[in-house]
Amino acid sequence: MATFSLPKNSKITGKARHHAAPTQGKVRKFKVYRYDPDSGQNPRYDTFEIDLEQCGPMVLDALIKMKSEQDPTLTFRRSCREGICGSCAMNMNGRNGLACTTAIEDLSGEVRITPLPHMEVIKDLVPDFTHFYAQYASIRPWLQTVTPTPSGKERLQSPEQREQLDGLYECILCAGCSTSCPSYWWNSDKFLGPAILLQAYRWLADSRDEMTGERLDELEDPFRL
Repeated sequence: MATFSLPKNSKITGKARHHAAPTQGKVRKFKVYRYDPDSGQNPRYDTFEIDLEQCGPMVLDALIKMKSEQDPTLTFRRSCREGICGSCAMNMNGRNGLACTTAIEDLSGEVRITPLPHMEVIKDLVPDFTHFYAQYASIRPWLQTVTPTPSGKERLQSPEQREQLDGLYECILCAGCSTSCPSYWWNSDKFLGPAILLQAYRWLADSRDEMTGERLDELEDPFRL
């Protein structure tokens, strides 16, 4: 099972327990990874108890309840809550996913929540995306052309040409696939990983882009493609 990266010379130690309110209904335990680099302490797991009858159905709902009612220092990313922005990507019971679209009832036993695997951790469940975004920028993810834009018109595509982008443009750059990839764990300094390669192909497949040869030349490397 994939594991996340820890700071050098550190280990997970200690734990804290946060109990649900006395009027308990259907209580589930959540074991959450905690790490605060400013504290100088080693990473640890905290256990939270959540009454599911007083909580929304998704893992993100439970995290928001933990932060608002039990421990305001708990840190994680979130935004749209609709599976569109990718902000709340994390590892839940050993699998990467979006906390806002992962139902608690689909996870068995005590729910273990950690950051995305093999990324540096800024705090708690927040990984550092600096390198991932730099890789994304390296493929120049925008339309590149050499011919003048048609006067007063957009660059058009036929329905068939547009269909070639289906399954590509929907990627929300949550990094869930790349951080599930062993090759990316071992060579993330050089290997672009599945998310960025998919984004690279999205522009290669676009009939309006006119830099296909240059894009392929830049991908011609054992650690790129």
